[in-house]
Amino acid sequence: MSSLKSFLNHPYSFWAFLSLPAIPMIAGLASGNPETVEAILYPSGEFAARFMIVSMMITPLMMLFKGWRGPRWLMKRRRYIGVAAFLYAALHTVLYLIDEGAVALTVREISKFYIWTGWLAFLIFVPLAVTSSDAWVRRLGKKWKPLQRFIYGAAVLTLLHWAATRDWGGLVPAMVNYAPLAILVAYRFWYNFERRRQRVAA
Repeated sequence: MSSLKSFLNHPYSFWAFLSLPAIPMIAGLASGNPETVEAILYPSGEFAARFMIVSMMITPLMMLFKGWRGPRWLMKRRRYIGVAAFLYAALHTVLYLIDEGAVALTVREISKFYIWTGWLAFLIFVPLAVTSSDAWVRRLGKKWKPLQRFIYGAAVLTLLHWAATRDWGGLVPAMVNYAPLAILVAYRFWYNFERRRQRVAA
């Protein structure tokens, strides 16, 4: 039991877990099948969104389940999950550029709603991922948390990007995946509001 616990708590073990969805994607690309890029384009983006959602759910889960170890265990690994979300988003972006070729950078393509929302979400992701290390946390000090709050903007843009793909065919799966996050974020705002109200009343 102790060896299993040690294995699960090891960073490399957790990274291996986060990498599981990428294994068939990389294997497909290694096969050389030209249809693979298009086949894994959408799943790579979906896993980027899912890992982002999970990372954003951790804080409200800690508020909701104060005595449960699960959220605390996840909190210690939240940055890993966030970086994994960025890496899947980067893979999704690279696959999109390969699939579309030179067309991807034309004004006509970028002006599409589901395209520019995806690009903007990714551009927000970049500084958040770059500043996720302990060194950047120390360097930025009090500025680090306000910067990380831009993840909410990236989450909204990712939702719109996902929902608008395939002529809004992604609306239902996007809403299903985002529903738990929406509920927990609403709870977090209510929880913080109640705490401020109680402090004022006291």
